[in-house]
Amino acid sequence: MPGNRDTQVATNYHEATKHSYASIRSNPHFLDFANQPLPFKIYPSLDPSALPAEVRQTGVAALSAISETVPAQPNVAPDLEAIAQLLYLSAGITRHRKYPGGEIYFRAAACTGALYEVELYLVCGDLVNLQAGVYHFAAAEFGLRGLRAGDYRNVLVEATAAESAIAHAPLTIICTCTYWRNAWKYQARTYRHFGWDNGTMLGNLLAVASALGLPAKVICGFVDDELNALLDVDTQREVAFSMVALGYDPAIPPQSPAKVLPLGLETVPLSGSEVDYPIMREMHGASSLHSPDDVAAWRGRVPPSSSAPPSGTAVQLHPLADAEMPRDPIEQVILRRGSTRNFARTPISLTQLSTMLDRATRGIPADFLDPMGSQLNHLYLIVHAVEGMDSGAYVFHRAHGLLECLKQGDFRSQAAYLGLEQALPGDAAVDVFFLVDLQPILQRFGNRGYRAVQLEAGILGGKLYLGAYAQHLGATGLTFYDDDVVRFFSPHAEGKSAIFLVALGNSVKRKP
Repeated sequence: MPGNRDTQVATNYHEATKHSYASIRSNPHFLDFANQPLPFKIYPSLDPSALPAEVRQTGVAALSAISETVPAQPNVAPDLEAIAQLLYLSAGITRHRKYPGGEIYFRAAACTGALYEVELYLVCGDLVNLQAGVYHFAAAEFGLRGLRAGDYRNVLVEATAAESAIAHAPLTIICTCTYWRNAWKYQARTYRHFGWDNGTMLGNLLAVASALGLPAKVICGFVDDELNALLDVDTQREVAFSMVALGYDPAIPPQSPAKVLPLGLETVPLSGSEVDYPIMREMHGASSLHSPDDVAAWRGRVPPSSSAPPSGTAVQLHPLADAEMPRDPIEQVILRRGSTRNFARTPISLTQLSTMLDRATRGIPADFLDPMGSQLNHLYLIVHAVEGMDSGAYVFHRAHGLLECLKQGDFRSQAAYLGLEQALPGDAAVDVFFLVDLQPILQRFGNRGYRAVQLEAGILGGKLYLGAYAQHLGATGLTFYDDDVVRFFSPHAEGKSAIFLVALGNSVKRKP
């Protein structure tokens, strides 16, 4: 199998999974609802222990929570109530809706197609009201299933080449992704969605951790086989994708209590049959790391950005100061968040847009973003209705706090086309496209850089979601015609690759 440094694999996958006007029409895909996958992983032989049901109120404003990180400090560890808060507000069921033939469960974070292919596992030492062990988060029952008893944190330390945040974390949450649960609808493009959907969930998780006063760091550098073995997942169907280290314990974890052996636990099949898309497993395998030395070499500084300084007409952003921003707490904002299904063609203010961009891009604590504040994705915008701004195409210059105008005009119809011919991006006030210089990232990080790019886009998109809902606006994530997006923003975006799209604006109010 090709290794991480054979970056042609990521390039080939990205090219093969691009959407275009022609590809959509030449590959019609019909959803087999009788074979739709279960939205939950179920271990029928394990009864979950219930988590505390009451949501702890931190009172921390959402716009603060999405933009601030807690520095590492001794003896900060979550108790069981805090763990319940983290899990509920990142992957918990917040509402459900019945429809003829069944019902759909909506979770705290946005997910493509509401298919929720991301599973969460906990690895912890002894915590208040929770014994050391390896656990699976049972979202359907809102509980924890114990998979292994004892302190297995040292497995994570070895798998991450002694990453400091992991070595001192009293709790680490491992995020896995399940191919078929999302590929049922999105086919081979699902591997991109792993990053988006894991990322929006982590946007919530990082914000809640900040509100709870917990240091948190996203970890993408690890020996894949060791994590998958610890969780005993079937890697033909489910794979570890990222981790989050939470809290800080000055002590280093002890040696693991036992050798990591297969658990042999039965799980309920997702559906009657599964369709395999080998290109996704090839992409994941080629982006895997196989030794601590591989991990140590993978970590490090991001490649220098190729973005040119602003040269055209620019709009200075005016984000709200801390004292001026809405005080809606992070818990309240997450619970009212949805994915907008209809936008009103009404303007938002420049201050609202400025605040979303400012708060969402202040930095993500992650092992692939060194130094802190680095960013892989570039943000390009189509502005339709922002007070004080001309309609047109813009690029965001984060360091300067401004938007450079690339071209003026009414581009609503073009935006709708770029967003896979959907009305949403044409009706929104603003569309934010995430584009990257993919080749320097692959050269620096190998195929695993493709994971990092998609994950970062998802986290940033998740923060934009929360920044919008904190200001009583709406947001939705969308797919797109890849090369047409790049062409639209060129020549400035020439050579880049389209990664993600988030539309922002005023939601149409539903009638009761």
